[in-house]
Amino acid sequence: MADSTRTATLTLGDKSMDLPVLSPTAGPDVIDIGKLYGKMGVFTHDPSFTSTSSCESSITFIDGDEGELLHRGYPIDQLAEKSHYLEVCYLLLYGELPNGAELEDFENRVTRHTMVHEQMHRFFTGFRRDAHPMAVMVGVVGAMSAFYHDSTDVNDPWQREVASIRLIAKVPTIAAMAYKYSVGQPFVYPRNDLDYASNFLRMCFAVPAEEYEVDPILTRAMDRILTLHADHEQNASTSTVRLASSSGANPFACIAAGIACLWGPAHGGANQACLEMLREIGTVDRIPEFVARAKDKNDPFRLMGFGHRVYKNFDPRAKVMKQSAHEVLELLGIENNETLKVAMELEKIALEDEYFVSKKLYPNVDFYSGIILDAMGFPTSMFTPIFAVSRTVGWISQWKEMIADPNMRIGRPRQLYTGPTRRDYVEVEDR
Repeated sequence: MADSTRTATLTLGDKSMDLPVLSPTAGPDVIDIGKLYGKMGVFTHDPSFTSTSSCESSITFIDGDEGELLHRGYPIDQLAEKSHYLEVCYLLLYGELPNGAELEDFENRVTRHTMVHEQMHRFFTGFRRDAHPMAVMVGVVGAMSAFYHDSTDVNDPWQREVASIRLIAKVPTIAAMAYKYSVGQPFVYPRNDLDYASNFLRMCFAVPAEEYEVDPILTRAMDRILTLHADHEQNASTSTVRLASSSGANPFACIAAGIACLWGPAHGGANQACLEMLREIGTVDRIPEFVARAKDKNDPFRLMGFGHRVYKNFDPRAKVMKQSAHEVLELLGIENNETLKVAMELEKIALEDEYFVSKKLYPNVDFYSGIILDAMGFPTSMFTPIFAVSRTVGWISQWKEMIADPNMRIGRPRQLYTGPTRRDYVEVEDR
């Protein structure tokens, strides 16, 4: 529990109250207003909760000014360079990096849960072929609670553990099935002899007519994409999962809620929006026109994939993703693709142009991840589902932490009411 030996005094009219000041292990101090309404009869007003701490967590820490992202204390760039996705999953779930035996056991448990119940295949035929994969994922992940009854009791620690492993293992399978369904190809079953990222790529791109082997560079790039998006503190979708969880809803419903929130273009759809912008620009010679529009305060156009709401410095994930982007483009030999030429020229401008440098509008992780996924052959409609695959472990870790908190209560934000005051009903003939 955070230290609360100091207080801040709030004075309102002739009333005053001492509010505990909590000191975290990192980040700014937090004023505890939990008893404010009971003692002072007022609420605080914080639209979008940008200045409100909604929970106590030991999972992820972000320092936007310094461009720092830590998972359980480990910098994201070190994890992305030296570790791999399932090891980071273990770290997020259990608080420490695993030893060799622990990692092997964890990988085995995840690998052997990657298949989905055969009857779940029928769910997909109920969707139109042109349904967005995210729409499919929201429905199918939510429906998991209808198949896995033995892991829906949130009050049972063992069932919480089983549900966690099942979600980490099966969400990639469901995402791959959503993609296969959208392109009219047969589903590809997972294989237990492949690592997590290779298995996902194979389920997306293999066909029964020929053998499919994943290139190690593509596997590494996909693993980095998953690692770099695994958790990001109390963002919109994570907060959605926590709020849904506070009611005692089953874990599959809560993760489905997170997927629904992630679908928004301001959240998980950012890399898709970035790639669509690059295609709108079209050719390198049109870049000056769009850069001028981005600088024009009266023009609604803005460059997607540059800057970040949280990071006021360089996005630490972007440095690693940039390296992967160049490795993938070199491997696939598509450096001459016009969209990629536009991306590389825009990157150069953003790193050198005084306007972008002064405003710290550096390329972010969405800029590079969109380029990589496009080069791999994924349509833009699959960008957000892949994000959901990655973020599932973050949502689960936050969910498990919240459920185990003895102080957990159902979420109930307040409001600043601005509607009409009480008025009496008038019969129709008198109106």
